[in-house]
Parts: sequence; structure tokens; C-alpha cells
Amino acid sequence: MPKYPVARAGIGVMIHNNGKVLLGLRNEDPEKASSQLHGEGTWTFPGGKVDFQETLEQAAKREVLEETNLKLNKIDVMSITDEIVHDAHFVTVGFICENFEGELKTMEPDEIIEWKWFDLNNLPEKIFKPTEKMIKNFRENKLY
Repeated sequence: MPKYPVARAGIGVMIHNNGKVLLGLRNEDPEKASSQLHGEGTWTFPGGKVDFQETLEQAAKREVLEETNLKLNKIDVMSITDEIVHDAHFVTVGFICENFEGELKTMEPDEIIEWKWFDLNNLPEKIFKPTEKMIKNFRENKLY
């Protein structure tokens, strides 16, 4: 056990288009869902972990492209949250993007089964906790 807590940096991106947001359904299998925050079977924004020597913006753009085939042109920080579970701790920086291009594809179908657009006022029930916090902050116009 480390003497001090070790937190990783994570990112999530709310891709916002005409009142709808893009969510992906994580695999029910914990191994395939690839979530240290135990998000299997939940709907999530595209995102992931920041790699060593990668900026937050670079990580956001890379993760979205790898997962959805969408290229983000302009992104802004909208939220910062702590994600603490019994065996992991992440500080998640949430971005918002309304300027993107490309054809939506499910690029990692073992991890994210499908991507769907949802109206912000009609979201699915099982939402990944970091995504849920980002949506709450967006609605309340809060950063943290």
C-alpha cells in the first residue's frame, strides 16, 4: 500500500449535438468493459486514461478517435470530479465538444458494445458514475 494516495488522471468527453449527447454501452463482462471504476453494463461518455507525457486535450482527442472514429475540432473543460472506489482513484477532467467531424463507428466493440445519441432530458437508467457526475455538473453549471 503506498504511503500517499495514488490517483490517475482520466478524461471524459460530452459530445453535444443539437440537444443530444453521445453515450456508449460498456460490456457487462468486467474484463471486457475495461473499467477500473467498475462501470460494466453502464452507459458512458467516450474517454479513458491519460497516458504518460500526454496532455489532457491530447488524451481526450485520442480516446474519442480510438473509440468512436470522431475527430474533435474544439473542446473545452466543463467538469472536474473525483472518482474513488475501494481499489482505484481517478481525477476525471470532463470536456465538452460541439465541433467534431467523422462517421460514428463502434471501434472497440468488445469494450463498448454500441454508441447511441440520447436527448439530455431522456437518458438511459444505468449511467457510469463519472459520466453521471459530468452531466450533473453540466446541468448545474458547476465545474467541480
